[in-house]
Amino acid sequence: MAQDSRGLKPEPAVRVRGLTRRYGERTILDGVDLDIGRGEFVALLGRSGSGKSTFLRALAGLDHGVPGSGRFEAPDAVSVVFQDARLLPWKKVADNVSLGLKGDIVRERALRALGEVELTARAEAWPMQLSGGEQQRAALARSLVREPELLLLDEPFGALDALTRLRMQALLLDLCARHQPAVLLVTHDVDEAIHLAQRVLVLEQGRFIVDLTIDLPSAPAERELRFAEVRMQLLTSLGVTEKELRRVA
Repeated sequence: MAQDSRGLKPEPAVRVRGLTRRYGERTILDGVDLDIGRGEFVALLGRSGSGKSTFLRALAGLDHGVPGSGRFEAPDAVSVVFQDARLLPWKKVADNVSLGLKGDIVRERALRALGEVELTARAEAWPMQLSGGEQQRAALARSLVREPELLLLDEPFGALDALTRLRMQALLLDLCARHQPAVLLVTHDVDEAIHLAQRVLVLEQGRFIVDLTIDLPSAPAERELRFAEVRMQLLTSLGVTEKELRRVA
């Protein structure tokens, strides 16, 4: 778990102990343990079918009826952002952001959240009128307007072009610094994980085989060197061969 500026570990927002999930005869999660501190940003890597999304759905409480065991503690205030923005096409953007909120200042809260993701001008647009990046910004606004203590992100930028993806990553870092939720990001992108997270986990055959603190130096040359070392370590843990590593180095 990452430490704060005083060298102290943050209080856990998430505690997972012995979490197991099965589909038929196949064990997807095999007794995993994990703590995520309050305000900590954790990225989760793994090959396709390794159980990343299963783990995220368990934390989100979206896996009712899936056989398994173990226990976990998570905050009541949890928001999820998926690869698909999942905006309701029959509701305007501001109404999508405020969906389910109650109180006298619901619209004010929605507009404030849209302002944070630079979408105020699109508040009265229909979802189909938004670009892919704008839709994901609206999905982020919808999640953060609820002030979650735990933000779960399931490959939220996977369908975006490279430039939009970079802009969304920068926006996500800014929003997380502002709101300070605990974050679990599921991604296939090693560079994205290193760039965004304070810790990177690798899930393999239902268990965490890597739990790596990301602490890159501030000096550009040293930072670049360390980034390359961490990238190589993570790619190797994901089963990339030496020949393939030479191609991506």
